[in-house]
Amino acid sequence: MIAIAVVVLAVAVLVYAATRPDTFRIERSTVIQAPPEKVFILIDDLHAWDAWSPWEKQDPALKRTYSGAARGRGAAYAWDGNRNVGSGRMEISESIPPSKVAIKLDFIAPFKARNIAEFDLIPQDGGTKVTWAMSGPNSFVSKLLHLFIDMDKMIGNNFDAGLAAMKAAAEKSAPATP
Repeated sequence: MIAIAVVVLAVAVLVYAATRPDTFRIERSTVIQAPPEKVFILIDDLHAWDAWSPWEKQDPALKRTYSGAARGRGAAYAWDGNRNVGSGRMEISESIPPSKVAIKLDFIAPFKARNIAEFDLIPQDGGTKVTWAMSGPNSFVSKLLHLFIDMDKMIGNNFDAGLAAMKAAAEKSAPATP
């Protein structure tokens, strides 16, 4: 009887996971008291990410490889790190100064995934509203995993930390707004 209950429960979880959305989107925003041009440089130049990316701090021995353009469309960055950061590659696919950067993200480890990250910069309140979003397909395995792990919170917390560090870096030498 217990075995039947376990099987029924397992089937119910699998069926419920199958009903989850086929795509996901995680998004966070903040207002940075600096002009869009100053914030844009921190995103459009992948070499500048070490000043604010939350994953850069999670592995002091992180191996980085830059390729392609120096910045903007075609600039690429591959990483190989510990279990906290994994390995993968990202490439800027769209760069519209000073308002948008889109990035193709290819994760290799600890799991394979292909996602899109977008940064939208909008002038607001004498500064810049920065929205960082990541979206992509939600495979069945991902749907199942998301039932037990709050990916929005987990990734969103990293986005919040990254945006706070970006804010500190951009505001450090930003001109005072009247």
